Amino acid sequence: MKTDTYKILVVDDERDICRALEFLLSREGYKVTTAYSGRDALKKIESGDFDLVISDLKMEEIDGMQVLERALKLNPNLIVIIMTAFASVESAVEAMKKGASDYIVKPFINEDVKMTVRRLLEHKKVLFENLVLRQQLSQQFGSREFIGISPKIKKVFDVLEKVVVARSSLLILGESGTGKGLIAELVHSNSQRKDRPFISINCSAIPETLLESELFGYRKGAFTGAASDKKGLITMADQGTLFLDEIGDMPVGLQAKLLKVLETGEVLPVGDTKPRYVDVRLIAATNKNIEEQIARGLFREDLYYRLNVIEIRIPSLRERKEDIAVLVHHFIGKYSRENNKKITGITDEAMEVLNNYAWPGNIRELSNVIERAVVLTGTEMLGLDELPEKLKAQGTGRGMRTLKDKMDSYEEKIIKEALQDHDWNKEETAASLGVDLATLYRKIKKLGIAER
Repeated sequence: MKTDTYKILVVDDERDICRALEFLLSREGYKVTTAYSGRDALKKIESGDFDLVISDLKMEEIDGMQVLERALKLNPNLIVIIMTAFASVESAVEAMKKGASDYIVKPFINEDVKMTVRRLLEHKKVLFENLVLRQQLSQQFGSREFIGISPKIKKVFDVLEKVVVARSSLLILGESGTGKGLIAELVHSNSQRKDRPFISINCSAIPETLLESELFGYRKGAFTGAASDKKGLITMADQGTLFLDEIGDMPVGLQAKLLKVLETGEVLPVGDTKPRYVDVRLIAATNKNIEEQIARGLFREDLYYRLNVIEIRIPSLRERKEDIAVLVHHFIGKYSRENNKKITGITDEAMEVLNNYAWPGNIRELSNVIERAVVLTGTEMLGLDELPEKLKAQGTGRGMRTLKDKMDSYEEKIIKEALQDHDWNKEETAASLGVDLATLYRKIKKLGIAER
């Protein structure tokens, strides 16, 4: 699929409608083809490679519902938008249950049409790029995922491709939540040591008094409570990989013992006099500035150079904004499956907030936000209501929600109350609000109000 010039097929037995849409969408840069009947449309779909189809619902002989069903059989990845008069909106909803991506109410508003088409094609582009990336990663690094399409993350992939076969020590630098542990696992699982142990320990999570015995082990009687010999994690990783996460928090005294392991391969358990020899590839990671730690006397310079044979810097999420949409759709799919929900995407407004947020917690924070949104939502599209307030405040670039956000929220509240007052009878609700039925349906759709 080409992602720069999209091919759109417009289907309607009213030629004026086809011409109007052809003119409108062609000016947006799309390559537009028209069909004046369902039969003609299906022939063109069979012979052409379209990205999106806009089809009228009511047509003679072969109607829009039949076009939808047959088109999706021919191409399950095809985006189909149904056009309908407001009196037939219920049929359009039924079409969406059968696979239509969205619907447009006649008489349509040009900006609504352009926004709907843009949103659906952008979603398709993200899914396509995500699929290609996963295939590439699967070929290069196995089944574990490290998602991204930005130039900075592609540089990380280029480095990974070279270091997985090496024996040298590796230092992974990056903020918390950027995926340093996943990178370490990817390196091990694609190295010559993949069938040997992968031992991981977080140096900041274990008290200083226990970290030495955990890493090096101890002999029986070495200290109070040492009732038997214990093998340390370094020895357990023999012939495999040892991953030391947050190594910047390792006490300076312990750093000297680790340096000796790297230089000689000797491990001396606590309370022992006889060293043991190991063959371990060491991968270390930290979110601290090691050079600053060295200047402050908190990290040994000689150990830094031993560790930093090969360095990988993982960019923060705010440095790779191009990856946010890919990650969002990845997490929507993941958490939708885990929670047995059918969520098709995210609104433009919500996506804008996610793109503008600074993400101090990086990918881990984004994952948590999307998981929360998926659990809370009652609609098929994640919207602003499912996002935490702090994201909306920062994501709009202001300390409060925009006037438009507040008006939309107030309007949504009024419409929901009116629908409840009239037992969800839309004709009565529209009359009570003083709007026509088409306007009500359009607002229900725009605000993402879930059916009862």
